[in-house]
Amino acid sequence: MIGSAVIAALGGLLFGFDTAVISGTTASLRAVFRLGDFGLGFAVAGALIGTILGALAAGWPADRFGRRPVLVAIAVLYAVSALGSALAWDLASFLAFRFLGGIGVGAASVVSPLYIAEIAPARLRGRLVAVTQFNVVLGILLAFFSNYAIAAIDPGADAWRWMFGVEAAPAALFFGLLFLTPESPRWLVARGRLDEAGAVLARLGTDRGSVEGEVEEIRASFHAERRALREPFLRRKYRVPILLAVAIAAFNQLSGINALMYYAPDIFRMAGAGEGSALLQAVAVGGVNLLFTTAAMAIIDRFGRRRLMLVGSIGYLLSLGTTAWAFYRYGDAFTPLGGAVVLASLLVFIASHAFGQGAVIWVFISEIFPNPVRARGQALGSFTHWVMAALISWTFPVIAAASGGHAFAFYAAMMTLQLLWVLFIMPETKGIPLEEIQERLGAGGPGDQPPARPR
Repeated sequence: MIGSAVIAALGGLLFGFDTAVISGTTASLRAVFRLGDFGLGFAVAGALIGTILGALAAGWPADRFGRRPVLVAIAVLYAVSALGSALAWDLASFLAFRFLGGIGVGAASVVSPLYIAEIAPARLRGRLVAVTQFNVVLGILLAFFSNYAIAAIDPGADAWRWMFGVEAAPAALFFGLLFLTPESPRWLVARGRLDEAGAVLARLGTDRGSVEGEVEEIRASFHAERRALREPFLRRKYRVPILLAVAIAAFNQLSGINALMYYAPDIFRMAGAGEGSALLQAVAVGGVNLLFTTAAMAIIDRFGRRRLMLVGSIGYLLSLGTTAWAFYRYGDAFTPLGGAVVLASLLVFIASHAFGQGAVIWVFISEIFPNPVRARGQALGSFTHWVMAALISWTFPVIAAASGGHAFAFYAAMMTLQLLWVLFIMPETKGIPLEEIQERLGAGGPGDQPPARPR
């Protein structure tokens, strides 16, 4: 069971890798495809448009054909996108292959945690699902390191093609390992294949100790879910959780986190770093991200969501404000001291994100919606997140061309609003039963299904 979960979580690792790998190639993409700031932003955001589509569309094939076949398809999309982007013959073909990779990223963000949640016993579910988030951050670090290593080897003008192409190797490994995993027993029960579901549960282990009892419990749960699907989502009673989900997802991207993920080497070059140094500094960003994500995951249930968000928001303000000041102060004439200030500030920024928004967003959204509409609430949060990610990634080169200070000052202003939102609006959900959270938010009521016990 743990092996199957780890294999499925490789979808998250490739998600992170595919997201960050383009950061090492932006200078080459400008030159090869003769892109201006607007064109570069569109080239970077192209994958994110695919991500939105993948996240929205993944549910139907996962229900129709099963979780594992969709994960296999995602592995194929990753491999085709990696090889196609590496071998792109013009801008249109490059955008098409990046778009395919984006569909894989969006689908993986839905299906990988879904599959793990469905095969894991309740006592291990939280930790195993969290492996996916850990792997996303690990994939980002690996992409930054891979870009640095390829640049250090110096394969010449085609270095950017190698940076994209190398992703095909883990994608092929993911593809092959998926054939060692079983189908989700929950999906098998839904399709009436009870004997197969029982065999999978016997192999993976059960919560109740009885395979037959577990199969019956899953069958009974589908009746409740069918009733839940009839519950309208856009109702006044859900206004507060809907607004909370949209706000935290929008603020997540208005921090400028994806500007750093996609353009880290460009930012460091703007601050005076050479090519090799810029890529190495991006590796440092990925390492700090991994370190603080791990720390936040370990303490989120003890410190609480609001406290992490408060610490993260203050860190955002200090780091973004300092970065904006450095770009206004040094402009196009950065000194080594100015470059060091930008590097230190952005390391504080990524630590603040990993410790605050990065750790809290998906936990918080999963807690604030009642059972009947939780999946749709999650989808709304994911949709908002990816749309804002595309906008930020597209607009950053255009704004930064005028002044890097403008971009970081704007993000700092947005994080001032986030700090006020955390102080005066965001509720604490740590240690509160889900049914009580729903009542406090005015989203509970007759007809709601009994909520699951909090982990």
